[in-house]
Amino acid sequence: MQLTGKKIVLGLTGGVACYKVAELCRALGREGAAVQVVMTEAATHFITAVTMQALSGRPVYTDQWDPRVANNMAHIDVTRDADAIVIAPCSTDFIRKLAHGACDDLLSTLCIARPRHVPLLVAPAMNVEMWTNPATQRNVQQLRDDGICILGPAAGDQACGEVGMGRMLEPAELCEEIVAAFQPKVLAGKRLLITAGPTFEPIDPVRGITNLSSGKMGYAVARAAREAGADVTLISGPTALATPHGVTRIDVQTAQQMMDAVNRSIDGQHVFVAVAAVADWRVTNPSTQKVKKTEDGGAPRIEFEQNPDILATIAARTTLAGHPYCVGFAAESENLMEYGAAKRERKGIPLLVGNIGHHTFGADDNEIVLFDDQGHTLLPRADKLTLARQLISEISKRINSQSLFQ
Repeated sequence: MQLTGKKIVLGLTGGVACYKVAELCRALGREGAAVQVVMTEAATHFITAVTMQALSGRPVYTDQWDPRVANNMAHIDVTRDADAIVIAPCSTDFIRKLAHGACDDLLSTLCIARPRHVPLLVAPAMNVEMWTNPATQRNVQQLRDDGICILGPAAGDQACGEVGMGRMLEPAELCEEIVAAFQPKVLAGKRLLITAGPTFEPIDPVRGITNLSSGKMGYAVARAAREAGADVTLISGPTALATPHGVTRIDVQTAQQMMDAVNRSIDGQHVFVAVAAVADWRVTNPSTQKVKKTEDGGAPRIEFEQNPDILATIAARTTLAGHPYCVGFAAESENLMEYGAAKRERKGIPLLVGNIGHHTFGADDNEIVLFDDQGHTLLPRADKLTLARQLISEISKRINSQSLFQ
């Protein structure tokens, strides 16, 4: 329930992407938001007000002179208790209206008349030629200059049969963006590199050594960092998780591949967060073919060597400017307080996050301990996204207090 207590004014303009907004309305409601739908006359040609009323549970406004509003000022009353206004889909024409302050229907008028503290987010949806038209791009830039948040668009197949930029973001992506809009931008302008998930060390083409990490915590940290305004790159071992919206993802399999990817990506990063559960050992003699059982029941001879220590390697490269600020994770099975503190010292990092591995792998919640040079701090059990946001807040306090990071 990420939006509990929030009132979202959801504006629909003319476009076939209106069908997606039905699901967005449901998603916002599931997150706890109260949704007030306002539609342009053009939008009613693509989806009915009856549908949106059923999904939002509230009367839909389409007319500036709606007699249901006691003072006949819907353009004022609808927004005065709103926490955000979201226009989805936002057509080319409606972008023009916003860019030039046009007020010729209820939705455009309430956008211009909204209180300055109410954020306005727009999700463009149009044909690729309309999106790339210089006039549209000038208007979009004006919206950005005016502080209006542009959500998307994406590239792909379009209803008209053409392919390219202009698709509205999917409902889940838009919902994630709206949730992010309410998070403090404590890492605006910062670049974060994050590792997540398990690694997989091959024994033969079909078998390997791995662990029970699901990647959920690392992906939550990536989402939380992006919500906080950071430019986020996620290097991920094998997982079944969807990439957080707005995050650049690099897929790897082995610890060495992860080390190589980190080395290629680390330059220019302000923060490195090593969440991945990296295998300590790799097989030095993997078979090129599937290893078969033998009649005598003998086991194959497997030889091991240590994998590179990714976190210690990067920590040793930290510059005089303090970049990158290194954060490690320790998944222990016992003696967390002792082993966590010792691991932070051994790795030479300012902050380490400890947890009991078999209590968190694959779970949706966790409790963690932050170790630094002042001692340790317990973050009580919560869902992993909540913990990730708390961790990002702690990281921001530490790096923003250092003048070298300004």
